[in-house]
Amino acid sequence: MFIAQAYRAQNGFWRYLIGSLIIFIASGIGQIPLLVAIFIKKGPELMQGMDESDIFSTLSKNLTFFLILISFVFALGGILFVVKFLHQQKFKDMVTTRSKFDWGRAWFAFGLVTIFTVVTTLLTYYFAPEDIALTFDPVPFAILVVIAVLFVPIQTSVEEFVFRGYLMQGFGILAKNRWFPLVMTSVIFGGMHYFNPEIDAMGDIVMVIYIGTGFLLGIMTLMDEGTELALGFHSGNNLIAALLITADWTAFQTDSIFKDISDPRADFTDILPVFIIYPIFLGILAYKYKWTGWKEKLFGPLEPPQEPSLEDHLVAD
Repeated sequence: MFIAQAYRAQNGFWRYLIGSLIIFIASGIGQIPLLVAIFIKKGPELMQGMDESDIFSTLSKNLTFFLILISFVFALGGILFVVKFLHQQKFKDMVTTRSKFDWGRAWFAFGLVTIFTVVTTLLTYYFAPEDIALTFDPVPFAILVVIAVLFVPIQTSVEEFVFRGYLMQGFGILAKNRWFPLVMTSVIFGGMHYFNPEIDAMGDIVMVIYIGTGFLLGIMTLMDEGTELALGFHSGNNLIAALLITADWTAFQTDSIFKDISDPRADFTDILPVFIIYPIFLGILAYKYKWTGWKEKLFGPLEPPQEPSLEDHLVAD
């Protein structure tokens, strides 16, 4: 069982609290290059009270995008340090129950969300051209492709390692069940996005999408006994979104192919995909990977793995 692999490590919950703090500090250190760049460009007196839209107008979009993503490289270093030295755990055990990482699963989930995102964006551009403008500029876009392909998978992997790996196992060991870590990691994952500019532009209802996405990725992880599907899905979602479409009110503003120029206000219809499309995604994955035991894997108790008894050793001998 995926969560139970944490029993092989140093798993006192205080270690997860300290580990989370270390990862947070590492991420904060990684934001220093962005702050230095803004300081050089604007000066210290203009940095106070700047929001994300000010940051993107201060530096070029590609440079800002690159400097934002650099912080996740530092966070990844923090994760590797915490897992190895604080928990004395094999990194693989925090990622999957399989003997090695299943790239086939990651690529399938990547392709699934990529096809959906590309198709829905093109359909919107065709049927509602007043809402999406074609802004393709080959040189900035080529630079964006290099930055995004290299660093967006690191950004999404860091988030998955933290929420669907590290904290999923930590909360599971604490509560000794599966539903508590699923709920906690999904709510915290959504809450981490609360200060994104999308919330100011579209309203708090967008939190349903963020928290719902957390549940989607968490269910993938628990049902599949590993993070491969969540890693592939999250990477595909963010990478294709960064390359395909941007807006003035999004957390990542890029030199993408299209730009959303519609009114960003959201209502109930905008969150329907959480209740319609996400279950379809899960249904496709469940069919392909033959998931069974939903109740046990999502709501069942968590028991420490049984150590082989002396009698078992004698029988084996």
